[in-house]
Amino acid sequence: MDTMFIVMLIVIILALAFDFINGFHDTANAIATSVSTRALKPRTAILLAAVMNFVGALVFTGVAKTIGGKVANPAELSNGLEILIATLLAAIIWNLITWWFGIPSSSSHALIGALAGAVYMGAGHDKVNWSGFRTIIEGLILSPLIAFALGFVVMTILKWIFAKRSPHTVNKGFRTMQIITAAMQAFTHGTNDAQKAMGIITFALVTAKYQSTMEVPMWVKIAAATAMALGTSVGGWKIIKTMGTKIFKIEPINGFAADISAATVIFGATLTNLPASTTHAITSSILGVGSAKRFSAVKWSVAGRILVSWVITIPISAVLAGIIVKLIV
Repeated sequence: MDTMFIVMLIVIILALAFDFINGFHDTANAIATSVSTRALKPRTAILLAAVMNFVGALVFTGVAKTIGGKVANPAELSNGLEILIATLLAAIIWNLITWWFGIPSSSSHALIGALAGAVYMGAGHDKVNWSGFRTIIEGLILSPLIAFALGFVVMTILKWIFAKRSPHTVNKGFRTMQIITAAMQAFTHGTNDAQKAMGIITFALVTAKYQSTMEVPMWVKIAAATAMALGTSVGGWKIIKTMGTKIFKIEPINGFAADISAATVIFGATLTNLPASTTHAITSSILGVGSAKRFSAVKWSVAGRILVSWVITIPISAVLAGIIVKLIV
């Protein structure tokens, strides 16, 4: 068993570990609102999310190619596997830190920041595809803004349509609808987030000369989808509590509006082959819905702490990956 194969195996294990952690770290994105409004029991919600995550992960590969090829060209990196190890370790460490403190940070930001930092420190400034990196960052910044606006608009329309209906009757109907939107959320999460680990593994395969293109092999799709589904089945209760109860008191109609808005934004990003932060999308849509319901109902201090985590994730992950790559290269 040669050294290249062993290092390659380490990258694959770390990528699947990242996907597993992403699953329980981001479970809240799909089910927080439906659990908080009691549309679904926690165990049922997690099972639904795990299944739909798995299905979604098998359907698309465009985001995987973006992750694997837009930040750097794997064929040009002589130490690409070591760079990927540093990338994954940094992203995993940051995900675990934010999970421990119940902060819904972005796994996408962590991975992209770590990859850029590792390539910069491990291969040099000129090996980073800055235009591709900028395109990805622009998408990650734009998606939560769109999700906020969409959540605000959808909730405003629903308020206008159901203004004269009994709140009890309205919420009873939307509690049932939330089962569908929770499934949609989980599906779109799988179409986007699971592909990030697929992209990293494919990047590694090209670097190690096991294949020459960024086409994602079927075994990589199945492995990444399975890892994310298993992670989702564990659940991330600390983040679920933050997302579902600490931003504002969510009722079924609010949960429906937030879920449908976030799922639309995430799926739109998937169709354009751009990685979106599912965490940012659902959190922003919840903030937009809460603002439409009543601006003062939103706990903006909690929103502020979440915003800080968004801002610092990319630079911290980049620095952490840069330090790790210097230690192992």
